[in-house]
Amino acid sequence: MNSNKDSQDINGCPVVYALNIIGGKWHLPIIWALSQNKVLRYNEIKRKVCGITNMMLSQSLKELENNGLIIRIQYMEIPPRVEYSLTEAGISLLPALAELAKWGAKQMKSAQETNSCLKPDR
Repeated sequence: MNSNKDSQDINGCPVVYALNIIGGKWHLPIIWALSQNKVLRYNEIKRKVCGITNMMLSQSLKELENNGLIIRIQYMEIPPRVEYSLTEAGISLLPALAELAKWGAKQMKSAQETNSCLKPDR
C-alpha cells in the first residue's frame, strides 16, 4: 500500500483537517471561554479553563492564533496588556460547538442512567 496516497486521503478529508486545527486538548475549552466572554486577557483565560498550565495555555493560544481562530491584540502601554478574542473563523465554529455540547450532555445523562442501573443495592 502506498503510504503517500494514504496521507493524501487523510489530508483530503475535511473532518480530519478540522480536527487537526481544533483537536488540541485545550483548544475547544479556550474557544468556549472566549465565546462566553468576547475578550479575555491571559490570566482570565487561565482562570476559566480549569487545569491548564501556563505552558499549555501559551502554546494553545499560539496554535489557535496561527490557525486563524483567535486574535491577539497587544497594547503598548505600561504594564503591557494583551487581549484575546475570536476571529470570524472562530465565531463560525460556535454553532458546531453548541451542537457538540448538546450531544455531550445527552451522552453524560445516558452514561449516568446506565451507571445507576449497574450499582448494587446496599
